[in-house]
Amino acid sequence: QVQLVESGGGLVQAGGSLRLSCKTSRSIFRFNTMGWYRQAPGKQRELVASITSAGSTNYADSVKGRLTISRDNAKNTVYLQMNSLKPEDTAVYYCNSYPYLDFWGQGTQVAVSS
Repeated sequence: QVQLVESGGGLVQAGGSLRLSCKTSRSIFRFNTMGWYRQAPGKQRELVASITSAGSTNYADSVKGRLTISRDNAKNTVYLQMNSLKPEDTAVYYCNSYPYLDFWGQGTQVAVSS
């Protein structure tokens, strides 16, 4: 069964932290670069972080030093540790392959209050 299931979002104050999780199916996760994407109201979905199957990471400039992507290959799960959150991080966060597949999970809402 092909799946992308995100969790861990919530409402936090600026400066707070959250840890997002994404459980995927093995067919998606294995050998693939995985990414976390976000879509803020009225904006296009954007890639914020990616991680290769070997563990090499890449980040959007807006999140460097604050967000950390990681993966557990045994659990087919990818994580996003979010620290020093800002109101502009408010968005629905999704995981997917990079490049992304033609379907998405339900996402998880992150809201950061000032």
